[in-house]
Amino acid sequence: MLEYEITATRIDIHGSVVCCKDAELTIDTDLKGRADALNPAELLLAAVAACILKNMERIAPMIQFAYRGVSVKVHGVRQDSPPKMLNINYEIIVDTDETERKLALMHENIRKYGTVYNTVAPGTELTGTLRRAEAHA
Repeated sequence: MLEYEITATRIDIHGSVVCCKDAELTIDTDLKGRADALNPAELLLAAVAACILKNMERIAPMIQFAYRGVSVKVHGVRQDSPPKMLNINYEIIVDTDETERKLALMHENIRKYGTVYNTVAPGTELTGTLRRAEAHA
């Protein structure tokens, strides 16, 4: 079993800070919002994206999947009452020469073995695609 621990501390009315290991992240806990920090909903979307990216790193050597780069776009829709994320949709864009079969295999493994992915999926409609990046001329 792996265990994780973070500490979040209120700095002032405008924000807070999360600490874990040697990392520190300012978070938006201001009721008016702030542009220079992620709010809790955005942190959730960032966690989904980070899970996808980490799984790509972990899975690629196991299935001999070569890629030059990857980006993940995540979009969430939040309802107000009761407050919750109704759905989260992602798009994984991979710069690779791998076959469509390998792209599908990578996506299947991301969905199957992602810790955050599998935590979020049962309570939220979580859908997405994995596609090859457009070739640059």
